[in-house]
Amino acid sequence: MKRKTIIALITAAVMTAFCGLTAFAEGDVAGAVESTWNSAQSQIKTIVNNVVFPVIDVILAILLFAKLGMLYSDYRKHGQIEWTAPAILFGCLLFSLTAPLYLWSIVGI
Repeated sequence: MKRKTIIALITAAVMTAFCGLTAFAEGDVAGAVESTWNSAQSQIKTIVNNVVFPVIDVILAILLFAKLGMLYSDYRKHGQIEWTAPAILFGCLLFSLTAPLYLWSIVGI
């Protein structure tokens, strides 16, 4: 066999051996994860309330107003109104605007 093939086989064998090792943790891992989560809960809640929900609200509001503009254009062109898409966008916007009031009690934070 060629030298490169032998090196590739040895490398693959060593990597397989390393990936097959079992890792054991020292101490109380569950307690460490729980304490980290407890300290991060307030930060996560603040970020979601102050960044994520407002971004979703703005996107839905822009989509709603764009759809209402297209609705008016379609009404002028065809003389009929299709309310399904604006109603769905409005419902999603209301859901997104009121979600911070009840979401955290559902999640348990």
